[in-house]
Amino acid sequence: MPHFGAHISVEKCLEGARRAEAYGFDSVWARDHLVFKPHVGEGGDNRHLDGLLLLAAVAAATKEINLGTSMAICHRHPIHLAQSFAGLSVISDGRVIMGLGLGGFAHEFAAAGRPHKLEDRAQLAAANIDICRSLWAGEKISCEGRYFNFKDVQLKPAPVKPIPIWIGGGTPAACRRAVLYGDGWMPARITLATYRKRIEYIGELCRAAAKPLITAAVMPFTSVAKTKEAALDGIEISSLIDEAHNSSTWVLPPSGSFSTLEDIHGVLLAGAPDDIARETRAYQEAGAAHVVYDLRLRYRDWYEQIDLLGEEVLPALR
Repeated sequence: MPHFGAHISVEKCLEGARRAEAYGFDSVWARDHLVFKPHVGEGGDNRHLDGLLLLAAVAAATKEINLGTSMAICHRHPIHLAQSFAGLSVISDGRVIMGLGLGGFAHEFAAAGRPHKLEDRAQLAAANIDICRSLWAGEKISCEGRYFNFKDVQLKPAPVKPIPIWIGGGTPAACRRAVLYGDGWMPARITLATYRKRIEYIGELCRAAAKPLITAAVMPFTSVAKTKEAALDGIEISSLIDEAHNSSTWVLPPSGSFSTLEDIHGVLLAGAPDDIARETRAYQEAGAAHVVYDLRLRYRDWYEQIDLLGEEVLPALR
């Protein structure tokens, strides 16, 4: 939903969520930041409306659609995190998915007084998950550790029903965290070839842990229009390719380096409705049970994007 950047609009978020629900989408999603700094290619506008507050508003404006975070970042105190999601569960009658990630901006962790090294962030995420689940279960818990110290805390009201936790990140380490701690795995931009390899790895990890296969999701950039040319208009393909060079664990194309749009196939779903439906099926065939269309590159055409997806892409997939 457009709750950040140049096209930020509460009205568009609420009306977009209502339209998505009417079309039969499964879910709507919000991102999470403490001190928002736009990613490369997002422009310089750093306005950001808190995602959990937005989802609470969306919960009140809808009846059935699920509400997800992509991703809640582990800079909050876990009691605050658990309370916020439990409250959102009560407000929405249980329509909540907690997407949880490690975050990538050191300045946000510094602002919250948290360590920001990757190892610390991974341990913070694990601690947050463990404490949230205990509090959601109604337990009275105490904690004395490296990051948090508290005694005899109990949370009420509890979530309406268990809150699934989907772990973000596209690396092998993220897959291991997802199997170890999560109910699902949802990377954002990732090539289809890499996604297939990660799904195989997750299957191996689940079998080794004697654990049922976790839910697999994916969140590619998406741009839909009447033609592929129109869908690609204004999108900085070079920036997407440059970003791919920073993803050292991705499967390389046959050429050995990322240099064309085809080389990053799967990062961006762009084209006419038939193209989007075909690419969605490709992810489904690779193992995705849930595809989130990340429309941030087309927020200027927010309603058009939802209408094209809802009127033409969803019926084709059904």
